[in-house]
Amino acid sequence: MIYDVMILGAGASGMMCAAQLNEMSDLKVLVVEGNEKAAKKLKISGGGKCNITNVNVSANNYLGDEQLIESVFSQFSKDDLLAWLAVRGLNPVIRKEQYYFCAKSSDEIISLLARASQKTDYVLNTKIISLSKSGDFELKTGRGYFKAKKVVVATGAKSFASLGASEIGLELAKHFGHTVKAFAPALAGLTLQTKEFWMKELSGISFPAEVHVGDKIMREDMLMTHRGLSGPVILSASLYWNSGEISMNFLPEIDLGKLMHNNRKLLSTALPLPKRFTQALLKEIGIIDRPCNTYREQELQLLGNALQHYSFAPA
Repeated sequence: MIYDVMILGAGASGMMCAAQLNEMSDLKVLVVEGNEKAAKKLKISGGGKCNITNVNVSANNYLGDEQLIESVFSQFSKDDLLAWLAVRGLNPVIRKEQYYFCAKSSDEIISLLARASQKTDYVLNTKIISLSKSGDFELKTGRGYFKAKKVVVATGAKSFASLGASEIGLELAKHFGHTVKAFAPALAGLTLQTKEFWMKELSGISFPAEVHVGDKIMREDMLMTHRGLSGPVILSASLYWNSGEISMNFLPEIDLGKLMHNNRKLLSTALPLPKRFTQALLKEIGIIDRPCNTYREQELQLLGNALQHYSFAPA
């Protein structure tokens, strides 16, 4: 049998592609997936509730050809996606005024995509070996050969190797003469160099922070872990960071001088930060925790730089 379209990968992208083809045409569609189940990464995303999209979405949130990204959004925007889901019975909820999540679990959107693509043939637990073209495309797999007139590569990136992720998409693209850009980590935590190891002792602490990477500014929650820094603001920042220093503001929108003026409270008590963090930072920069109104001008400058302009290079 020769399929009209063969989709490689049964993740969010592959399943959505199959659903669109099913709804818009009578094409014979095949999806080939290496895992024993479809949408395994989608299943665990967003803590199991699937962060479907953001309230604010623009080309500025992405790396790559801005014109291409804007063209994609003009054809199928975030609002189009939400409307498409709503018609099929899924109404995501907004969390933290920024993100759309499934109300109960990621199974809601996985089931929806499965229903919308039910005319598609799914071949699961099938390793992709190679792809060739002589007239039609021929896919060699661990379970034999499949043929199709057109192929969509939706294999994703290589994150979560434990879920079957690999670089097969890049390898196939290079085989057919495409120019490719090597995968690099993104939406990942940042590990620390020796100089910042004091942060590792604060594992579990979380609070809002602002991160500057080049001309990008992100403000969300930051989480300190035993390996380094994570949390939404760090994951976002990692998309734009390649090397060099980043700058962190642990007290965004706070006038430090005004907060400390004539304030008799201990600094670690007065600051709207976890006390353990403040005490650890003060120890790191060599300043004693004492009443706010006792700090001298030179110490205030050092405090301001440490609290609102902390620069370091992730490992």
